[in-house]
Amino acid sequence: MDTEVFARQLGAAVRDLNAQPDPPHTLQRMVELTPEFFDSCDYVGVSLVEHDRIRTPVASTEELRRLDESQYALGQGPCFDAIRREETVIVDDLAIDDRWPDWGRAMVAGLAVRASISFRLFTRDNTWGALNVYSEQPGAFAQDDVLHGQVIAAMCAVALARSINDDQLASALETRTVIGQATGIVMERYGLDPETAFNVMRRLSSEHSRKLRDLAAQVVAERRLPGSADGVGGS
Repeated sequence: MDTEVFARQLGAAVRDLNAQPDPPHTLQRMVELTPEFFDSCDYVGVSLVEHDRIRTPVASTEELRRLDESQYALGQGPCFDAIRREETVIVDDLAIDDRWPDWGRAMVAGLAVRASISFRLFTRDNTWGALNVYSEQPGAFAQDDVLHGQVIAAMCAVALARSINDDQLASALETRTVIGQATGIVMERYGLDPETAFNVMRRLSSEHSRKLRDLAAQVVAERRLPGSADGVGGS
């Protein structure tokens, strides 16, 4: 792929990813767009780091998703290494590569995959996961594929980070709004000041092992504290 074509496709991909409404749609578009940048690309998977585990939420096929995710149970595989050790991991032929024998055999037998490149998805402050590109052709990826893939991975990492951060911000703002509405209802219903009303909800949340947001949503829906007709918290 020449530089002009690559630049044009990259610009379109950036705008496309930026237009996605949430992380699941962003991940799906990453899988759909990535093959456009490689001459030989049969499958794509995206892996995410979530707290103390790694999973593959989206891939070209369910079988690939399952095999991709099996790396983390086995503790071996190019995606696992891209996230934990190297930023880019290249495999010319899984049939003879001895770095990950169990996983490599499963990929060859299950999907006839022979070559792969795994790119770490990272921004300045965080590692989000890995973009995994697979081909059924041995030695499918040239140096240009590696360089282009690193650019694609950087773009995907930024888009994914923005999407996740926007989603978290929207969720936080929604939670704050619901809790504020519930606090106002409790204040009016039970004649409490703001601090006391909030503390009552927080106490009920703890006593019933419920998230404060979920309890607040119930208060907004029912216009009263759970389990209470007139008294505060049923007391």
